Amino acid sequence: MSCRKSRPPSVAEKSLSLEEQQAKINDVRRMLGTKADKIPALCSDTAIIRYLKARNWNTKKATKMLDESLKWRLKYKPENIRWEDIAQEAETGKIYRADYHDKFGRVVLILRPGFQNTKSTELQIKYLVYCMENAIMHLNPEKDQMVWLIDFQGWTMSSISMKVTRETANVLQNHYPERLGLAILYNPPKVFESFWANEHNKGIENIASIFIIKLLKIEKLVSPAIWLNLSLSRRHTKKVRFAYSDDIQSQKIMEALFDMDKLESVFGGKNTAGFNYEAYAKRMREDDAKKSDIMNSGSSLPIIQSSVASQSHESELLASEQQSDSLGSDPCSEASDECELSSVDETASKVESVDSKTPVPTLTCDDVPNIEAAEPKEVH
Repeated sequence: MSCRKSRPPSVAEKSLSLEEQQAKINDVRRMLGTKADKIPALCSDTAIIRYLKARNWNTKKATKMLDESLKWRLKYKPENIRWEDIAQEAETGKIYRADYHDKFGRVVLILRPGFQNTKSTELQIKYLVYCMENAIMHLNPEKDQMVWLIDFQGWTMSSISMKVTRETANVLQNHYPERLGLAILYNPPKVFESFWANEHNKGIENIASIFIIKLLKIEKLVSPAIWLNLSLSRRHTKKVRFAYSDDIQSQKIMEALFDMDKLESVFGGKNTAGFNYEAYAKRMREDDAKKSDIMNSGSSLPIIQSSVASQSHESELLASEQQSDSLGSDPCSEASDECELSSVDETASKVESVDSKTPVPTLTCDDVPNIEAAEPKEVH
């Protein structure tokens, strides 16, 4: 199947000063007009930047994308979803927010596609949206992206629903752009690796779905049009890493990223408690109460977190990151999309450039985020 033709990166894709970024933000807000007043939080500078990045700083495309998100939020009203609306969907722990952050302050969302327990597409998507909204509420103000730990325990072809897969990809790509910082696929079927290696120049915000779609493609159940529609830019590729319980290198990286006393044993951690539905239900009800209090006070929910100024350090590092083109990164990528994949271990080697012939991106010691070269502070 043919892929999109590569093109040289534009100046805007390579680097933009804060002044240039602000100019594009203003252009988007101007094109939105009074629509921006309907959901102010979604039209803040930082929120608009996420949409601009998702569309390679093309203001017209970013405006159209944001306009669609505004319509979706006004109609779907994700902020009004409460635990009681989706409690049944959560019974198996197929998606849940961990009660810990990674060592770099990022929210951790656990996805277990093999634990699907319902048939309703509508409720499954509603639960996904609920989980995303809840995770965003807990984002660190300095890190507006999250880590996904995808556990393939119990996953089989019978876990696949094409309708749910398509809608999941649609929601995550179009309405939650630039929220994924790193996705770790833990113990996926080995066949996934060859699929990924064959098309590692593609990416998809819904990381779990890319493999489902690839398997369906093999069965000729997915048309080229659908596949191309779900494909995104190569910059998402570097956000995906494979990890295996029998791989020593993977274990070292998990130790560098997470507090092993808190990390679930299924991911190589020491926490044997596992998912507790009753405890999770209590946490979610408490969060719902906080959300209601915020809404009743007239304040905006934290749809966005940081500001343009908070990204200045990323802009300063952009030039050197482009030169190294580390871990197969797309020259069109923004600095904030690099996931800060570099070593935190004195014995780890420096990140080396990887060309288009790079093998499957199994997790290595060079893939651990380095936040401004500072000692990571764990967020509780």
